Amino acid sequence: MSVVRTKRGRVATRVWEYALLGLFGIVFFAPIYYLIVGSFRPGDRVLAGVAGFFPSNLTFDNYVAVFQRFSNPVTGYLWQFIAVSVIVTVVVVVGGLLVNSLAGYALARMKWKGRSFVLLMITILTIIPFEAVALPLYYMLNDSRNTIYVQALPFIASAFSIFLFYTFFLDMPSEIEEAARLDGAGPLRTFFQIVVPMSRPAFATVAILTFLAQWGSYLWPVLMVSDTSVRPLPLELSVFQSAQPPEWGAVLAFGVIFVLPVLVIFLVFQRWFVASVASSAIKG
Repeated sequence: MSVVRTKRGRVATRVWEYALLGLFGIVFFAPIYYLIVGSFRPGDRVLAGVAGFFPSNLTFDNYVAVFQRFSNPVTGYLWQFIAVSVIVTVVVVVGGLLVNSLAGYALARMKWKGRSFVLLMITILTIIPFEAVALPLYYMLNDSRNTIYVQALPFIASAFSIFLFYTFFLDMPSEIEEAARLDGAGPLRTFFQIVVPMSRPAFATVAILTFLAQWGSYLWPVLMVSDTSVRPLPLELSVFQSAQPPEWGAVLAFGVIFVLPVLVIFLVFQRWFVASVASSAIKG
C-alpha cells in the first residue's frame, strides 16, 4: 500500500513539475509569439492587446515595407545591415573562441610567472560592466569610427569567456593530456587535438553567450557608428522604430528578422549548451 502511495506521490509531483515548467514556457514564449503574429497583421491591427495573440488578416505587407524602406543609399540597404551584423558577430565569436580558449587553457594547465596575478585581474574584470569602460574606449578608438573592425576588435578578448574556459579546463581530467605529452605532442597540438574535441559543451556555451551579446550590441554602435553603410541591425532597428509616424507592423517584421538568427543559433547548439549546464550543475 505504501509503495502505491509513493508511486502516486511521484506521479503527482511530476505532473506539478511539468505543469509549472509549461506555465513558465508559455510566459517566456508569449512575447515571441506576439512578435511573430504581429509582424503578419495589418499595421492598424498590430497593437490590439490580447486580441493580438489571435492570427487574423495575415499578410506579408509588413516585410515588403521593411525591404522597400531600406532600398536606397540614403536610408541604407537591409542586406548591408544584416551583412555588417553577421561579419562583426562571426569575427567576435570565432576570434573569441580561439583567443579566450587558449588563454583559459594557459591559466588552467600551465605554470608560468605572473599567472596568479593575471587570473586575479581577469576575475576582477568579469564584474566590471562594459558601460564603465565604453567612454575610455571611445576616445581611444575615435579615429576608427564608422568602420567594421572597430565594432568587433574590442570584444574578441573577453574576461568572462576566459574565466568560463578556465573553470571548465580546470575540472577536466589531465591523464589524456599527459599521455599526449609523453608521445611528443606539444602544448598547441595537445590543445587542438585533445582538449578542443573534449570541450565541445564549453565551446558551444561560450559561442551562444558571445553571439547573444554581440548580435544585440547597441551601446557601442551608438557611440562609434553614424554611417548607414556600416550600421548593424540593432542600431538600425532603433532608428527605424523612432521614425514618425511609427509603422508598428513593419517594426515587428524587422524584429522578427533580427531575432530569427538567434533562434537558429540556439537550436543548432542547444544540445552542447544543455550538456554544459548539466555538467556544471553536477560539479557544483
